[in-house]
Amino acid sequence: MSESTTYMPRFDQSDVDVVDFDVMQEGFFSLERRRFRHARFDGGMSPEVTREVHVRHDAVGVILYDPVQDSIVMVEQCRAGALDDEVSPWLIEPVAGLVDKSEESLEATARREAEEEAGCQVEDLITLYSYYPSPGACTEKVTLFCALVDSTQLGGVHGLDEENEDIQVHVIAFPTAWEMLMAGRMNNAMAIIGMQWLSKERASLRARRNR
Repeated sequence: MSESTTYMPRFDQSDVDVVDFDVMQEGFFSLERRRFRHARFDGGMSPEVTREVHVRHDAVGVILYDPVQDSIVMVEQCRAGALDDEVSPWLIEPVAGLVDKSEESLEATARREAEEEAGCQVEDLITLYSYYPSPGACTEKVTLFCALVDSTQLGGVHGLDEENEDIQVHVIAFPTAWEMLMAGRMNNAMAIIGMQWLSKERASLRARRNR
């Protein structure tokens, strides 16, 4: 028998005994050694667990979709975490960025990043999912949005000089983008999750825009 979609975890933060957080490195990101004990499913408590955790700001991603042209807008840039990639460290991704301003909402971050990375002004945002890309070792939580845009004037190279950004904007017909995804050319979580969602919702988004 399947579990209900309203399933809630048995435990919460009160079931974790935090022993110590030790900051090992401090910078734009930080690295912490965390020591804790937690409740076990058998009713007891775990021994002390030690883990190194990459502490990051939360992030947003934006799937920019043109329902009239049936095109998706992606950005390409060199990524430090992919320098050892066997094909290329230049990845094709959705617009994305960190929520690094305490007064800025997730939606405001998404609109700012769309303007900075793709020269695209975004109004309405559809919230897709919030997820942890690597919760065993990283605090980052990603919120993914979709925005309906007019892609006919988009393209070129964008990004902030002060952040050493060199970002190429691609407007890709959805069938071509899907072929790229299936061939492994879009090999990052945001692109995979966003494209899978769009493959299911694309027809309704096109119908919505054509009303």
